[in-house]
Amino acid sequence: MARVSGKTLIDLPKDLYIPPDALAVFLEAFEGPLDLLLYLIRRQNMDILDIDVSEITRQYMDYIGAVEAMRFELAAEYLVMAATLAEIKSRMLLPRHESDEEEELDPRAELIRRLQQYERFKQAAEDIDALPRMERDSFSASAALPQLPSTQQHPDVDLRDMLHALRGVLARADLFTSHHVEKEKLSTRERMSAILSVLQDDQFVTFQSLFTVEEGRLGVVVTFLATLELVKEQLIEVVQTEVLGSIHVRARAAR
Repeated sequence: MARVSGKTLIDLPKDLYIPPDALAVFLEAFEGPLDLLLYLIRRQNMDILDIDVSEITRQYMDYIGAVEAMRFELAAEYLVMAATLAEIKSRMLLPRHESDEEEELDPRAELIRRLQQYERFKQAAEDIDALPRMERDSFSASAALPQLPSTQQHPDVDLRDMLHALRGVLARADLFTSHHVEKEKLSTRERMSAILSVLQDDQFVTFQSLFTVEEGRLGVVVTFLATLELVKEQLIEVVQTEVLGSIHVRARAAR
């Protein structure tokens, strides 16, 4: 019946408890009486539409007799099919009246219909089982990226980028040009101190925010010269996070 730890088990243990409806009977490769009938028909190369009921019934009963020693009483549906075959066989042996031959249905018709339906479903199940199945024919793979230290390297700011930003500031400063002519005195050193006061906290500010466009071109130029002087004296640092991106300024001493 089975092999346990390499030893053949012939009889069921007497102290084995089997709950009701807990044991499914599978005889060799047959999963039910229709499966056994379909196997016998194919083995004899019979046409399913023209079954020799007498021969099939004999083989079916021989099979039941061969497996009686295996507690075949658990599979009552096999015995029901045997009774059905015996009934069909007896009906076919009864004489028929000539007037009833055309009206009386073939006793095998219902059995043939069930066999055809079972054969279609069995073939469909085999076709589905042959399809590739996840976790049987193929397995999903996944890989996690290693945790790498992330460091952001700020690119060096080229003088041309600063001149490009200055050009944008000058273009906006032209919008605030005044028709009043008056003399202004702007000191580069005072503007350097003003820029350092803005950069007191350890925070980046945009390069454009250092300029006051209302001061006009003169104020923009003085602020730009003050910024260059602070860079020269290494009092501030200028960074740009991406190409052609915004330029940011931060006090170097605060860092």
